[in-house]
Amino acid sequence: MACCGNCFCCQCCCREGDTRTPEELTILGEIRDEEDEILPRKDYESLDYDRCINEPYVEVLEGMDNKKAKKYEAVRWMMMFAIGVTVGLVGLFVDFFVHLFTKIKFTLVGDSIEKCTDKGCFPLSLLELLAFNMTFVFIASVLILIEPVAAGSGIPEIKSYLNGVKIPGIVRLRTFFCKAAGVLFSVAGGLFVGKEGPMIHSGAIVGAGLPQFQSITFKRVKFDFPYFRSDRDKRDFVSAGTAAGVAAAFGAPIGGMLFSLEEGSSFWNQALTWKVLFCSMSATFTLNFFRSGINFNKWGSFQLPGLLNFGEFKCPDGDKNCHLWTAVDLAFFVLMGVVGGLLGALFNCMNKGLAKYRIRHIHPKAKFIRVLESLLVSLVTTVVIFAASMLLGECRDLSVHSHGQLNDFEVFFQRSGSEDINSTIRQFFCTNKTYNDMATLFFNPQEAAIHQLFHQDGTFSPLTLAVFFLLYFLLACWTYGVSVPSGLFVPSLLCGAAFGRLVANILKVKLGMDIYSGTFALIGSAAFLGGVVRMTISLTVILIESTNEIAYGLPIMITLMVAKWTGDFFNKGIYDIHIQLRGVPLLEWETEVEMDKLTASDIMEPNLTYVYPHTRVQSLVSILRTTVYHAFPVVTENRQNEQDFMKGNILVSNNVRFKKSSVMSRAGEQRRRCQSMKSYPSSELRNVCDEQNTVVEPAEEGEDLLQQMLERRYAPYPNLYPDQSPSEEWTMEERFRPLTFHGLILRSQLVNLLIRGVCYAENQSSATQPRLSYAEMTEDYPRYPDIHDLDLALLNPRMIVDATPYMNPCPYTVSPNTRISQVFNLFRTMGLRHLPVTNAVGEIVGIITRHNLTHEFLVAKLRQHYITI
Repeated sequence: MACCGNCFCCQCCCREGDTRTPEELTILGEIRDEEDEILPRKDYESLDYDRCINEPYVEVLEGMDNKKAKKYEAVRWMMMFAIGVTVGLVGLFVDFFVHLFTKIKFTLVGDSIEKCTDKGCFPLSLLELLAFNMTFVFIASVLILIEPVAAGSGIPEIKSYLNGVKIPGIVRLRTFFCKAAGVLFSVAGGLFVGKEGPMIHSGAIVGAGLPQFQSITFKRVKFDFPYFRSDRDKRDFVSAGTAAGVAAAFGAPIGGMLFSLEEGSSFWNQALTWKVLFCSMSATFTLNFFRSGINFNKWGSFQLPGLLNFGEFKCPDGDKNCHLWTAVDLAFFVLMGVVGGLLGALFNCMNKGLAKYRIRHIHPKAKFIRVLESLLVSLVTTVVIFAASMLLGECRDLSVHSHGQLNDFEVFFQRSGSEDINSTIRQFFCTNKTYNDMATLFFNPQEAAIHQLFHQDGTFSPLTLAVFFLLYFLLACWTYGVSVPSGLFVPSLLCGAAFGRLVANILKVKLGMDIYSGTFALIGSAAFLGGVVRMTISLTVILIESTNEIAYGLPIMITLMVAKWTGDFFNKGIYDIHIQLRGVPLLEWETEVEMDKLTASDIMEPNLTYVYPHTRVQSLVSILRTTVYHAFPVVTENRQNEQDFMKGNILVSNNVRFKKSSVMSRAGEQRRRCQSMKSYPSSELRNVCDEQNTVVEPAEEGEDLLQQMLERRYAPYPNLYPDQSPSEEWTMEERFRPLTFHGLILRSQLVNLLIRGVCYAENQSSATQPRLSYAEMTEDYPRYPDIHDLDLALLNPRMIVDATPYMNPCPYTVSPNTRISQVFNLFRTMGLRHLPVTNAVGEIVGIITRHNLTHEFLVAKLRQHYITI
């Protein structure tokens, strides 16, 4: 422990060699400076991705033949298809109402502004716009009060879930309703947010809930569907739902599958890849089918693949000198990638500061303060875009706008369901035959503004683009994090498109270069988005699929890589930052090379709370009510009565069936070794052989040895002390007594056994204990009963629970000398939750959990290692 309470006097009072860094003191809880980074919290529960191979599960496996396995696989494929179709319908619902609300708002406000151009009643138009925007934002913010976890894009939370961390309420049905309904109003309310991020979260919720056929929100909605009752199966469907959300948002099924692989799942399997791609395809074509039919009245035409469509990039007809991009342009793309990385790092830094301010000063206050903040953001955003359009927008000739490219607008807005072809042209505050270029960007849906920047030539002045980029950058940074459902993809794309279009205008006007402006707008979008979110593979494929132009593959990939490398030099991606701010113990893909100076014994938790194979109900209740651990080692104590089977390196685990041939061969090998040892003159070797002879019986008595071993499988363990639970008053010798490790049992399993009365009396055999099936063990998934809800009056404290049939007798284990890189790779790739550390004779010496492998914890342990040496 540190000698003093603060960092200053720590250096003065502590002994030399006993000093600790501020990070170590913070981890140990001895100081908590307001400016310190938020460290991973220990109260986040991990998910049980690793299968518990206990007896009920083995019974299911033994009853599974090829016919049942194929039926199970067919049901899984059906669920993937159902998830894809449902996510596509959700995307259709969101898109329809966002477009409807936005059209109503812009139509009424636009008519008011046109009337006020002559009459000079602009304040009245501003009030109408404020009324629409603040009403919509108020509804969205109130929905977040119902379910706070529905705020934001949801991508950080889903990424944490797929990494193995359970965030309460993240995939609940109530969260889905608040998310899907809230994003309608937050986008229609004029906030600089997108609906693509919430679509990904909504898809994950559909994937988590649909295969369960039950809901915690609606408890009466419950079907007898015994499949997929584990975190592992649920993880697979959440991955598929996440991919389907991306596919529906961008019309990019392959990009959705890669997004789920790159940004989400901590471990992957080949069989899941094909299923996730099938689910993504189902979502894309479901949305495409309905949108094409509704907007074109041509069902089955499949012309609108996703909610966000970049349009077709092509040169004007007859212009033979036009080219989308050349090798010379690659140099400018690299520079744009560098600038995009710098801008993304600045965006993330500013947003992180705002998020920390909200955590410290807004979230601790009453909930209505969050609503007021959302309304303030809406007020400022509305006033800024209105004032910028009126004061800074340029009135440009309509003939310039309509030159050559107006048909693209007509086609786009016909596809979007707009009746007015000229609805993209905003003449706000301008006289007849002119239009306002600033208002044309601000007073249109974000997708329409992106389409304008990608495909219109000579429409926007450099000053308009610069002001638009600056205002959008600042307001989008402020908006992301308020208490409304908010995505970041579309604002980043629009902000980057303005940056890229500004670069194109400068190159055209100042340098006189013959370039295609749409390409530079697209590369600017990729550069800024890559600098903010730091995605590479999946984002490249998403942008290529959205443009339907494979020729853009190389420049997009190069730009994204440069933007990511530049941004990583300063800080992390925006999603990783928000994960860190929540204190989620996220595991990276791999550890640093320097961490291999540590071993498993350096980071493990040595203070164990354990249970015996046969433990009294009284002890179990006491352990469960006084600890917060989610799993307990099942152990026996290595006292004198255990030594019969421990000498001579003959390890016998009491919960494993030993075959007769195996036992006989081991006994024969031991006798041969003893005979060879007798030929040595060393008295020590002869003594060892004599000791081993007490264990290894003659061949004719081998049958008795085998029978004794097998009988011990069913009899109570020899060191049955059910009244002695681990206690804080124990001495160091009692706490660290040798413990033979037999398996792991989860808290949920122990509580389930107690509630169902699975126990036996003292004067009975453990064989009389009731047996639970796998379906009964998983019936309450995913929300198991809590020990504090247990009625103790119904329990007999002297009854004994045999935990051996329900524990996992074969979990992954590591040696205390295992290097951190091996421990980390095993833990992450196998989706573990607890990793016991056992010595050479099968005694458990510690346990490793997710918290012990976080970067912050490993850094602190490495510094302690340097101090020690």
